[in-house]
Amino acid sequence: MGPMTDSQPAPLRADAERNRQRLVDAAREVFATRGLDVTLDEIARHAGVGTGTAYRRFPNKHALIEELMVDRLSDVEAIARECLDEPDPWLGLSGFFERALALMVSDRGLRDVMFSAGRGGEPLAAARQRVASVTTQLLQRAVDAGVVRSDLAPTDLPLINLMLDTLIDFGREVEPELYRRFLAITLDGLRPHPEGTKPLPVGPLDLPRFAQALANQRP
Repeated sequence: MGPMTDSQPAPLRADAERNRQRLVDAAREVFATRGLDVTLDEIARHAGVGTGTAYRRFPNKHALIEELMVDRLSDVEAIARECLDEPDPWLGLSGFFERALALMVSDRGLRDVMFSAGRGGEPLAAARQRVASVTTQLLQRAVDAGVVRSDLAPTDLPLINLMLDTLIDFGREVEPELYRRFLAITLDGLRPHPEGTKPLPVGPLDLPRFAQALANQRP
C-alpha cells in the first residue's frame, strides 16, 4: 500500500476524536452524578472505550477536570454577572445564592472544584478568582445599599455556600429541596435589623487564612 495522500481519509484521526469526545461526555456525566473522586478507568468504562484509549487521549483524570470544570466555573461567573446586572442589590445577591446552589445540586463535580484548591492547576485557580471577583462586587453593592449587615466580608460568601452545600447531600434522598429552607433562614440572617445588628462573635477570615483553609480541604 502506498503512502496516504491528501485526498485519502484519515480514519484513525477521526476515530481518535470520536473517542475523545465520548470520554469528555462520559466524564461530564460521571463528575456531575458522583463528583471528582472517580478514576479515569471508571470514566473509560462509562464511555465504552478501553483504558489504553483513555490514557492516550488524556494523560490523567486531572486533564479532564481542567477541561470540563473551567467551563462549569465560567457558568457560575456568568450567573454572578447576570445577578450584578439586577438593579436591586438584594435581589442580585440573594439570586446568586439561589442560582449557584441550584447549579451545584445538579453537578457534584462543580461542588468539589469550588471548595477545594487542590483540584486542578492554574486555569481552575484563575476561574475561581474570576468568580470571587464578581461575587465580591455583588456583596459590596449590597453592603453599600444597606440591604445586608455591614460586617459581612467577601470570604463569607463562599463559606455560606459551603455550609449550605452540606445540606444538599444530607437531604438528597429524603427531601432534595431541604437546602432551600436553610438558604431562606440564612438570607434572613444577612439582613440588618431595625433595632440594630448584634455583632458577630468571630471576625471573618482574611484572604490568606481563607486560602489556607481552602487548601486544607480534601482534594
